[in-house]
Formats: sequence, structure tokens, C-alpha cells
Amino acid sequence: MDSISREVQRNMTPEEALDRLMEGNRRFIGGSRISIPLISQVKETSSDQFPYAAILACSDSRSPAEHIFHLGIGEIFSVRVAGNIVNRDILGSLEYACNVLGSKLILVLGHTSCGAVTAACNRVKMGNVTSLLSRLTPAIATFGDGPLEVDRVAEQNVWQSIQQIREESSFLADMESRGGIIIQGAMYDLSSGRVRLLV
Repeated sequence: MDSISREVQRNMTPEEALDRLMEGNRRFIGGSRISIPLISQVKETSSDQFPYAAILACSDSRSPAEHIFHLGIGEIFSVRVAGNIVNRDILGSLEYACNVLGSKLILVLGHTSCGAVTAACNRVKMGNVTSLLSRLTPAIATFGDGPLEVDRVAEQNVWQSIQQIREESSFLADMESRGGIIIQGAMYDLSSGRVRLLV
């Protein structure tokens, strides 16, 4: 498996980028042991990078995107923060991935049993964590006074993050409207390793 070249990235459609990720996840859950020559990819990508996708994922140690999608070095632009929340720095990172580096896909990846979502549902307040968890309030608010199920809130948070990306980044919204990128949501199941696309 070679690293991604400028030509491969340029010719890849957003749909093909998504298909490539999902095929990688199928290899992952199937226990595939396809060899990835990481050290040669280190050398190949030392002077430039052409990631075909940007993944906004949670920082949870159990959800490393490169492993989940069976990827090598240089394939994705990885943006991770607890609760896969969106703020100006996250938006800037995603804009950089798509506008500067040429990524064709933004995947917002939530996951089951999310610790940040659990803490937000329990209204945890602790130093700077309080501010971070407040970003999850809109997802929680959609359930009103009803019972809060962590996985349902996590999924709603993915939708909220997608909406926020579109509303707060004119660059990315324009790229999506012109078909240059896709902004897609997904949930990762910690118990099975499977990624489920949200539709």
C-alpha cells in the first residue's frame, strides 16, 4: 500500500473517498492483516501530504481513526477533541484540510459510550472541561425533559456538529454546495468496531 499522491487525491471523488474509508473499516472488523509499510510511508510523506479525507473524531483512546479505517500514514487529516465538538480552531483545521490540502470528505465520527457525552449528560463541572462540555448542550437540549441515552445524544451531537460546520464555515459550505466535498456523519461502535454512516 503506497501513500496517497497528489494525482490520486485530485482524481478521487468525495464519494470514492467515503467508500475507501468504509472499505477500510470492513477490513478492520474482518481482522484483516494487510501489511502497511509505515516506515516507507514516513519517507514518502516527509515533504508533502495529500489526505483525501478529514475526520473529526473524539479523543477517546478507544477510537483511533487510523486503525478503525485500516489506514496508513498520509491518508487522512485527523482532527480529534473530546466529544468531537466544533469550535473555531476545529473549523480552521477542517478548512485547512479541504481548502489547502485538498481533502474531499469531512467525516464527523461519534462513538458509543462516549465519556464526554456521558459527563455532559451528568452535568459535570470541572475546570476547563466545563466549557468543553457546554458545546454538547444543544444535542442534549433536543431531548427536552426526556431520559438521556448517551448513545442517542452522541449521535445527535454528530448531527449538531455537521450543522455547525455548515453554518459557521462559508468556505466549507460553499465547497459542499459545489460538490467539491461531502460532509458526512457516522457512529463508531466500541463493542464491534463497526462504523455506521448516518443518513
